[in-house]
Amino acid sequence: MTSTAPALRFNRLAIEDPRALIFGRAPHPLTTRDGLVIGGGTVYPEINFTLPSMGVNAATLPQVCDQYRQIIKGVLRRAAELEAPGVVVEFETLPPMTEHPAWGLEIVRILLDGMVAERDKSGLRSVLRLTPNDNREFERPPLMRRGRYWEAMLELFDSGAAAGAELLSIESVGGKELHDEALVNGDLAGSLFALCILGVRDMRFLWTHLHDIAEKHGVNCAGDTACGFGNTAMVLAEQRMIPRVFAAVVRAVTAVRSLVAYECGAVGPGKDCGYENPILKAITGFPMAMEGKTAACAHLSPMGNLAAACCDTWSNESVQNIKLLGGMAPTCFMEQLVYDCRLMNRAASEGPPAAETLQRWLVESDASLDPQAYIISPAASIELARAIVGADSHYHAGVAAARRAIDLLSSASAAGALRIADNEAGWLEQMADTLDELPQDEDTFIEEQLALADPEKFLPAEYEL
Repeated sequence: MTSTAPALRFNRLAIEDPRALIFGRAPHPLTTRDGLVIGGGTVYPEINFTLPSMGVNAATLPQVCDQYRQIIKGVLRRAAELEAPGVVVEFETLPPMTEHPAWGLEIVRILLDGMVAERDKSGLRSVLRLTPNDNREFERPPLMRRGRYWEAMLELFDSGAAAGAELLSIESVGGKELHDEALVNGDLAGSLFALCILGVRDMRFLWTHLHDIAEKHGVNCAGDTACGFGNTAMVLAEQRMIPRVFAAVVRAVTAVRSLVAYECGAVGPGKDCGYENPILKAITGFPMAMEGKTAACAHLSPMGNLAAACCDTWSNESVQNIKLLGGMAPTCFMEQLVYDCRLMNRAASEGPPAAETLQRWLVESDASLDPQAYIISPAASIELARAIVGADSHYHAGVAAARRAIDLLSSASAAGALRIADNEAGWLEQMADTLDELPQDEDTFIEEQLALADPEKFLPAEYEL
């Protein structure tokens, strides 16, 4: 078995000082057509929303469209009333909207029309991030490079970019068909195979196509997220189904997979649900979206404050359009995001010492209480980033990230800086032993993992194997 994966394209850090891995500032800011400078000193709210419980089909499409018209009008009106400096709007499609690209495109146009209407009314600047749902896993075993789901997804990216969606993102799923089982079995080697062999190959294939679409329409590849991997681990850990230290180490490894989008030309802001984004910001210098306490509508997490420490846009994940006492839920969450961003921007306006103080408070409020928070703190993120860029392949980068994560967690626990449950302490040594037993040669590792993988769950040819 011959490996076809190229070497990593980033071999040095863009940010080496944890104090510089901070909210609102990125070495390589992104300027949008509307004049938002993401990573240029201002943190922008990034609103994300979805439908209430309802079917999405040809018969309900008019009602679906009405929902999105109501949402975009409400969230942008509230942002303007609160004098937000600008807004990132994310449209995460539901599966039928990607399967039928014309439906997704219709909603893209509705959102863009609403953004233009508010800009004409109040001057509010905004930009649209389009995130089609990755439906490729609906085939069993998944077809990653062909078939109707692949073609429909590319069609929506292409037509959405042509219509004016300026930031292209996705929560891609390459390797997930094996990673889910690795998670529930606590199989670190299986996780590395899914993320750093299968995932890396799929990311390179996918993001090469997305980069071509972005170049064609003069828009930007923003970034991917290992949500289906790292966030699945986080949710399982929150439910006490897997150890938190295992989820934390998996999170470190996900950065290797997500980095490939930037190796293929993505420029940020990285997708909000990628809690690996602090590591990626340290490596690439590109701006990153983050989410934390304001994402509780979608999932619970142990790093609700810390996640804001290095954000360039601050997101709520995805909230249903339901009625709350204060108003419709997306509008209420927009208000929360604006106020959070206002605090960060106020701190930044008083100079680096004030911003660094707020950054430190955000980190220290969470970092010692959970290994999943500790592992994405600015200091830990830079250490993990350094381990990744020092490797000569994605496989070795994954192993290096896992090993460094284990060392960081072990040292912090020994120093009393991190609380690890007594029944999880043994997992750190167990994971270290697993890494010691892995072959140095990537081809040998691939052969071993292919022999263990269920042939009914994935197609090796879809991953150049």
